[in-house]
Amino acid sequence: MSIAIREVSKDFGTFKALRNVNLDIESGELVALLGPSGCGKTTLLRIIAGLETADHGNIFFSGEDTTDVNVRERKVGFVFQHYALFRHMTVFDNVAFGLRMKPRATRPAESVIKEKVHALLNLVQLDWLADRYPAQLSGGQRQRIALARALAVEPKVLLLDEPFGALDAKVRKELRRWLRRLHDDLHVTSIFVTHDQEEALEVADRVVLMNSGKVEQVGTPQDVWDHPASPFVYGFLGDVNLFHGRAHEGEMRVGESPTGLRLSSPEHSAVQDSIAYAYVRPHDLEVRRYQASDAHLARGYAPQSGIAAKLLRAIVVGPTARLELAPLEGAASGSADIVEAHISAQQFREMDLKEGETLVLTPRKARVFVA
Repeated sequence: MSIAIREVSKDFGTFKALRNVNLDIESGELVALLGPSGCGKTTLLRIIAGLETADHGNIFFSGEDTTDVNVRERKVGFVFQHYALFRHMTVFDNVAFGLRMKPRATRPAESVIKEKVHALLNLVQLDWLADRYPAQLSGGQRQRIALARALAVEPKVLLLDEPFGALDAKVRKELRRWLRRLHDDLHVTSIFVTHDQEEALEVADRVVLMNSGKVEQVGTPQDVWDHPASPFVYGFLGDVNLFHGRAHEGEMRVGESPTGLRLSSPEHSAVQDSIAYAYVRPHDLEVRRYQASDAHLARGYAPQSGIAAKLLRAIVVGPTARLELAPLEGAASGSADIVEAHISAQQFREMDLKEGETLVLTPRKARVFVA
């Protein structure tokens, strides 16, 4: 089932939760609504489900306007962050609940319900827990049972609100992979809300970045990572360093010095001396040792090839070394107080870097936005 969201707005008092949101979701897609707390993603999910009413706008399921359709008639499965399982019911009875609550005319026979519930428990790989109660299950198991229960009524749309938010990191990663495999088998149109960038990029077919009640960008995980449409998207997707400066005719000068570090920005070739911001991911900073010939970097009297910075701290975990550095006073960094650079642990060991020494940082790749 395809979903079309048209001009949807929602206010809570003076707080504007959603502002004229438009979005199309194709049948069989797995889409992530990604953004910080308060951006409107859960409100949008609840409006799609029929649990919340929009102040303005319409929701279409396969071309039919469902704006005034009761939540029970929308054929939507909903999975909450905190499982919402009935504690007094066994796993089997939890999954069977939706089927047993159907009107008598459409309710399956108990033998059919039994067969279907066991098939669903096999699908989520937990049939062996059918007679247990929720309190006897792990968090990951409870969430898989909640998903089986949502699927029992054969929903046309599956909605998941921070489905793995209450679980530890290792279980979350396992369930992300499992959800992706499950979706590939079932192909039910699915939308899940998350504030976890890694989760969205790893699981979804497309990612919808939301901020302050609006859609900032929609695209495949690779698209939004490689081509962020706005400073918000660039800053929200992973670690990033922000440098301030001015853009002029296809080049950005970092910092205040007229001879500061220059970054190519051909997309802004028509810009004339405007305030600009450069975003550089930590792994896109080349790191080398400061040498006597680099003395001009901290004095700003010659065109700069990098930023001189003092290594404050090195955190080596697994294959990556995270370096926290402070630009030297006088270095035209135009940056915040701390710059983060990522290099391989092997390079860190080979360079034998020590905290307190001076390094030179050169961006290999930067994205420039003009104010």
